[in-house]
Amino acid sequence: MQGGALVRAARRLPRAVGRVRLAIGVVAASLVVLLGPSTDKAAAQAPAAAAPVNNVSANLNISPKRVTFDRADHSATVYIFNQGNGPGTFDITLIDRVMLPDGEILPLSEAQARPELKAYVDGLKSAQSMLVVTPRRVTLGAGKGQTIRIRAAASVAGAAGTPMPGEYRTHLTVATIPPRDAGLTAEQAAATGPQQLSFQINSVFGLSIPVILRVGPPDVRATIEGAKLTTENVSSDGVAPPRPASMLRFKLVRGGPNSLFGNIEVRGSKDKAGADPLAAVRGLGVYTEIDHRDIQMVLKRAPLPGEQLEISFKDDDTAPGRLVAKAVISTQ
Repeated sequence: MQGGALVRAARRLPRAVGRVRLAIGVVAASLVVLLGPSTDKAAAQAPAAAAPVNNVSANLNISPKRVTFDRADHSATVYIFNQGNGPGTFDITLIDRVMLPDGEILPLSEAQARPELKAYVDGLKSAQSMLVVTPRRVTLGAGKGQTIRIRAAASVAGAAGTPMPGEYRTHLTVATIPPRDAGLTAEQAAATGPQQLSFQINSVFGLSIPVILRVGPPDVRATIEGAKLTTENVSSDGVAPPRPASMLRFKLVRGGPNSLFGNIEVRGSKDKAGADPLAAVRGLGVYTEIDHRDIQMVLKRAPLPGEQLEISFKDDDTAPGRLVAKAVISTQ
């Protein structure tokens, strides 16, 4: 019955191009907010976006923002919470994603479609087949939460029946599902007037956190290379007009076989002891498919003539607080 109504509605549309008002069916626009290692992109450390569900807001929160296993046969829990004012249904999946040197993180399927990214695709060691996640779909009312369980199973084995040494990664992704009654019914679509086609748009939002499985002792090493201080026009918030500011650019180079995750600070020799750093980035990662990250940091003030700038990267993963890399540059 509904299918016939759709056909009759379609037949009333003229072949000639006319003014068309959008409205049959549902168009889903998707947004996945990546949490965990920062990507130097605006969305990387953005708060969870509100996901519209049935004209109310299902605002999803997730904790922790990163999961790391030091060996197989371990388990962990992730807690998701609907802090919005309406219900929502969420799909829970494991999706492989690839990091690029500029910090952008792409779904593996998208990276595979770009030949210039082959080296990064080949460098990814997927943990999908080594992880078991339950449940895979939940419906949460406003103010309700759900525990997600992740178990690391030894399913990628070497000759001795144990996982091959190395670091494996995938991303736990929690995405909203449009309600079944979203959009227009066939009768509503058939009731539109001539030369009118209607669409209802529902947005699909998601959160994604990295899940890492390390097999063997971690080896975390890094160096800071190519530090250069420049003056560039920068907008303070992406909206305000750009203004000249001191910009520090350098490469954080991964030296060991494991990924990096930690905090970067830049301090000036002319500042008093205990002063806030000139710039800082928290929770920055360098995944194993790339050998370095291109870092750019806007300083709070212009360095003084002859001042030294100290750049430090401290681990916040295997040994929190340990100094992993340091570099010093002098201003003219």
